[in-house]
Amino acid sequence: MAFSLTPRDSAFYAMFTEAGQNVAASADILSGLLDPNANRESIAKQLREREHAGDSVTHRIMRQLNTSFVTPFDREDIYRLAAALDDVVDAMEAAADFVVLADVGKLPALMADQINLLVTSAHETADAMARLKTLRDLEPYWIEVNRLENEADRVYRKLLSKLFSGDYDALTMVKLREVADGLEDAADALEHVAHAVETIAVKES
Repeated sequence: MAFSLTPRDSAFYAMFTEAGQNVAASADILSGLLDPNANRESIAKQLREREHAGDSVTHRIMRQLNTSFVTPFDREDIYRLAAALDDVVDAMEAAADFVVLADVGKLPALMADQINLLVTSAHETADAMARLKTLRDLEPYWIEVNRLENEADRVYRKLLSKLFSGDYDALTMVKLREVADGLEDAADALEHVAHAVETIAVKES
């Protein structure tokens, strides 16, 4: 990079690392829904707490952005990355909340596949956020997250086909579709994070 960073600017790296860790923790909590004996109300509550934690770090990033004269990356890329990380946790929290509010029954096996793909992608994302400071070895990350998102798309389409096959009554189908859509939103948001990182890495290379 052509300029040195002030100590205040380096705070962005710690905050993005924190946001990435929050994404991974949220996915791990979400995976608790796969346990048929899980306390779903507790899982939804924990995810609300993760969502609040995510909002907090996003607000801190925005405040830092507004008070820093020199930023480590382009301002629009910092905003885009922060917003995408926030969207991931929002989507997970919304899906879990709906499971509780709508008293959704047993989750289909394909929905378990959706959640497991989210967990893998979320941990890849957390690892990448910790490497933003050096911008080294990030290409395998965005390639892998794009692959995982493509796989999540395939699972989502198979799940919709199953939901519309007639195996479910109309109300159950609608409930499960809402959850599936939320999980797909989370997968899309994780891909948006990867795209933002790729943009930053290309600009700074």
